[in-house]
Amino acid sequence: MSGGEPPPFSPEQQKYLDAHYSNSPPPDYVDVHWLLYNGVLVFLMQCGFAMLCAGSVRAKNAQNILLKNIVDVCVGALGFWSTGFAFAYGNRGTGNFFIGTKYFFLSKGFAGGPGYHTWFFQFAFAATAATIVSGAVAERCQLKAYAAYSAMLTAFVYPVVAHWVWSEDGWLSSQLHDPVLGVGVVDFAGSGVVHMVGGAAAGIGAYVLGPRRGRFGPGGKKIQGHSTPLVVLGTFILWIGWYGFNPGSTLMLADLPATGIPFVAEKTAVTTTLAAASGGLTNLFVHHYLSGFYDVGEMCNGVLAGLVSITAGCSVVEVWAAVVIGFVGAFAYTAGSLLLEKLEIDDAVNATPVHYFCGVWGLIATALFARGENMRNAYGVGSRAGLFYTGQGEMLACNVLAIVIITAWVGLMMFPFFTALKSAGLFRVSDEVEEAGLDDSKHGGSAYEMKEKDVEAPQKISGKVKE
Repeated sequence: MSGGEPPPFSPEQQKYLDAHYSNSPPPDYVDVHWLLYNGVLVFLMQCGFAMLCAGSVRAKNAQNILLKNIVDVCVGALGFWSTGFAFAYGNRGTGNFFIGTKYFFLSKGFAGGPGYHTWFFQFAFAATAATIVSGAVAERCQLKAYAAYSAMLTAFVYPVVAHWVWSEDGWLSSQLHDPVLGVGVVDFAGSGVVHMVGGAAAGIGAYVLGPRRGRFGPGGKKIQGHSTPLVVLGTFILWIGWYGFNPGSTLMLADLPATGIPFVAEKTAVTTTLAAASGGLTNLFVHHYLSGFYDVGEMCNGVLAGLVSITAGCSVVEVWAAVVIGFVGAFAYTAGSLLLEKLEIDDAVNATPVHYFCGVWGLIATALFARGENMRNAYGVGSRAGLFYTGQGEMLACNVLAIVIITAWVGLMMFPFFTALKSAGLFRVSDEVEEAGLDDSKHGGSAYEMKEKDVEAPQKISGKVKE
């Protein structure tokens, strides 16, 4: 370019081009993409829940449970938009230890604050907590009741717990300047915040609602689902979604000075994988010992048990510890399942054993196996570690406190709520509807409705059947 020619772009244009077409995007762009990408993976778990629940119920109720899973997402989105996010994260730095008070309906400077990418990622977590309940009360719960408790969980119950543990101001948060016992609750991706909340609500709902007809009592027996392929498909989709759930909980990917965030994310993917594998294989053989059969459904539940168990500590434990955590998680699930059966609480998909009991174990396991170096990378504080590394019980005491508080909070909120629905006649369908199946009674027909004209009869040719 000769000295007399003007530059091809103005300074403003050049700045725009540098920002949008640079080979090395700014860290904020990377982090926004990271949260959106992982939020989609977590959202994909809704499909996994839908397939798992549909396969675990009888064919006469498949359409009903699928509809409820869609309703859950829609109600949850509106609930988390209106009040949920505000209660969880809406007063950063203001010192309100109990609940957030800002950004209702994503207003008052939200776009310039946390950002829409943050809302989307956190919404996917809130929807997961609510969806856990659907399978537990399947085959006898009214649709309006399901919509009501989905709203309750995503708009209030779950956000309050998220605020306590994950916001900078929550009284159980490890991010406080002076956290509880100098440690705070270590729950990286939500064994307690998400899975215990959803699992406790599931167990309470199943208890208040009562068992399905024919499950317990004289002549009672286990009610089998209608599609093992759907259960397996749902399990694999959930497993994939967990790679957004756990690694995505770094909330950023850019390798900022003095951080090991990319390393944390990649190691978290490995611990997540190994815990799932360990839990699945262990539960397969445990239930073969108990029943004499290799049960596909129980192996799937073992995989999920391992995933829930590792969620709290996925970023702070070593890979060998993830195998141990998944192994013990299978026993935690089995113990929970046997306990519910003993108490005659009918959880149609064993959501409570998977999410509540394994969530409890996940918090305990983190406080045992958390290594100081991993804590430094994930939390920025290397002086805090688990009992097996330090011999000190502060982290264990904090996480046990969280177990007690989360259980009490969900119980105090959801037991009266479910009881009120039941008293008002809004919780359970009639015996006639349950016996006939909710698909025919409420949705106009089976999910697998086929007309005779839709099926071509085989044609015989020369004495043979031509397919």
